[in-house]
Amino acid sequence: APRPQPSKALPFLLGLSFTAGKTRRRGAASCAKPMAEDPHQWLEEVNGEKCLEWAKERNEKTFQKFGQPDKTKLYRNILDILESKDKIAYVEKIGDFYYNFWQDANHVKGIWRRCTLEEYRKSAADINWELVLDLDELSKAEGQTWVWHRPTFINLGPEEKHDICLLSLSPGGSDAEVIREFNVDKKAFVPPEEGGFTIKECKTNVSYKSRDVVLVGTDTGAANDMTDSGYPAQVREWKRGTALADAPIVYQVEKSDIVGYASRYYDRGIIHESRGRAITFFTSEHVYLHDGEWKKLDVPDDMNVSTFCDRFQFQLRSDWQVEGQSFTQGSLLSIPMAAFFRGELSKLEVLFAPSASESLEDTTGTKNFLILSILEDVKIKLVFWEYKAGSWVQRGVEKGLGTESVSLSSVQADEGDDLWVTVYGYLRPSTLYLTDAESLCAGKLLSMEPLKSLPAFFKSEDLEVQQFFATSLDGTKVPYFQLSKKGMVCDGRNPTLLYGYGGFEISLTPVYSGGRGIAWLEHGGVWIDANIRGGGEYGPRWHQAAKKENRNKAYEDFEAVAEDLLTRKVTTRALLGIQGGSNGGLLVGNMLVREKRELLGAVVCQVPLLDMKRFSQLLAGASWMGEYGDPSTDWHFLERYSPYHNVSSESTYPPALFVTSTKDDRVHPGHARKMVAKLQEHPSAKDQTFYYENIEGGHGGAADNKQRAFMQVVQYAFLWQTMTNGSLPSSVAELLQVTE
Repeated sequence: APRPQPSKALPFLLGLSFTAGKTRRRGAASCAKPMAEDPHQWLEEVNGEKCLEWAKERNEKTFQKFGQPDKTKLYRNILDILESKDKIAYVEKIGDFYYNFWQDANHVKGIWRRCTLEEYRKSAADINWELVLDLDELSKAEGQTWVWHRPTFINLGPEEKHDICLLSLSPGGSDAEVIREFNVDKKAFVPPEEGGFTIKECKTNVSYKSRDVVLVGTDTGAANDMTDSGYPAQVREWKRGTALADAPIVYQVEKSDIVGYASRYYDRGIIHESRGRAITFFTSEHVYLHDGEWKKLDVPDDMNVSTFCDRFQFQLRSDWQVEGQSFTQGSLLSIPMAAFFRGELSKLEVLFAPSASESLEDTTGTKNFLILSILEDVKIKLVFWEYKAGSWVQRGVEKGLGTESVSLSSVQADEGDDLWVTVYGYLRPSTLYLTDAESLCAGKLLSMEPLKSLPAFFKSEDLEVQQFFATSLDGTKVPYFQLSKKGMVCDGRNPTLLYGYGGFEISLTPVYSGGRGIAWLEHGGVWIDANIRGGGEYGPRWHQAAKKENRNKAYEDFEAVAEDLLTRKVTTRALLGIQGGSNGGLLVGNMLVREKRELLGAVVCQVPLLDMKRFSQLLAGASWMGEYGDPSTDWHFLERYSPYHNVSSESTYPPALFVTSTKDDRVHPGHARKMVAKLQEHPSAKDQTFYYENIEGGHGGAADNKQRAFMQVVQYAFLWQTMTNGSLPSSVAELLQVTE
């Protein structure tokens, strides 16, 4: 599944930041009482012996049909890319050091290391890294497969020591994590008997309030610890050297909420303290400490709230009329916090208001600058604001990146304006620059000397990127990107893979993929990214157009792109495959059962939602009802796009491969298991429905590079062999040939 942008959705629910937490697994993973009408519900028992045997049997049948993935040349080539020592070692500055987490052939689970900036400027082979933690050695010593998630350091100002952190490690790759305090100078965990903070496996929110106090939401065994979605419902203030269960509760939310959270952090000279509750995936309540008093923000509950120094930043998901002013959905507003609490809303400033072709994709703050990453017809541009003498001054706009992407992050926002800038595209390997906001604002990006560059992992000289627009059923223009050979003949003979997501206001933007290049593009394959409704490509309106009862709009958009490819004679039905993961798995699952499935030659469905009657009862599913609806009240429309309930004995279905992970504690593996079981009983689908379940890996499907390479080969082998009916291009046949 694509990695969503943190600014677009609740990050802790998507596994992108904080430590978000564990759903208790008892029986069928906290499911409701089985329903007699679902004969496959027994497959929801995640780690049940019978279920795992079922999965292993189907894995083996898939390997028998398409070959053992790790015995192919393609596997070795993809693994070489994933473990290349020429990869960019991205770093995060903490205190005086630059930290990096690294995986390669010698460090399968990975090592955490650090260096100085002087060292980091050297070529990769010459950097003198200081080892901080070796996960392979830790896993071996403790008899537990540890998967890296993140460190959380104290963020209370430049004078604070940065020798300790809260280290989040996952057993096997699940979202659930174990939290262990770690001393980076001593390179050792702080034992609980010496006052070290340790939290058992759970979906946990945790951060330092001070050096000896943490704010933590986790499962202590108390009745109201967790929400119905499986995330923390309360925040405790836990002092070092005391029992977690005795820590006082300082904030409590409803069990029907998604999560409760709290933080205390330093922001450009100011300490902020906040609390909040996510009511649904897109609505929240925000509380801030101001003048010694906790105050709830009187703003629309679907508004994103953040801070910049002494200001609130408001990003609107809906139009807002206040104090005689009207602000457009998708806008970014700013106001001094003191003025807001005095009710002086006339001081709201507009930093961005979208046109019909624009959306705010992300924001990046340095000490004195705020940089807006704006999509204009899914192409990036940057807008610069400088915070000077207590007010905003617009400094410029950077365009000219075409179909390439740019990712920004501050080196250390509280100290200066230095920036990490990464430029990449479908055909452009990632290039890392170290610059500052002033230089970037002056338009010097494209003339700068790169600090680090990713090598080209596939031949792209004869490839090109084009953008087209399809017309959906209701007349909406839907953009899509096409990667193909230059001068490709549109004669319907081009194997084409159509990819989509279409949910949670997450945009599909250009990214570089070496695996895609060597497995698909080099051999004449065409890749399509469809920017369908439900995503964030045109802001909240684009997303909301395909929520809940209007979800069919996303599917109609996807079908429109497929039909446009056929009309343009890029490909034919037999040579058109589709792929999607997570919410994109729900998308392609629907494509499989909708009437226009005759457009398709193959379907790859990754870590999917498929049973929309029970999704809210499985793992983190209850947290997504704001996107999809509530099965208990909305089944009248949910039934229409529940693939599991729309398999018909009277229909024929295209070949399909379903991929999931036992350790996925976000989207339940039961979705894929049950769908496969149902299709393998179907007269037309039973011999062309295939399955692969990784026993580890979490929602990303894989826990290390070998697993990632393995999963990619499974999918590309299925696509090539299915779409060409076994008549593989010679170059592909060589890649997929199984050798001992």
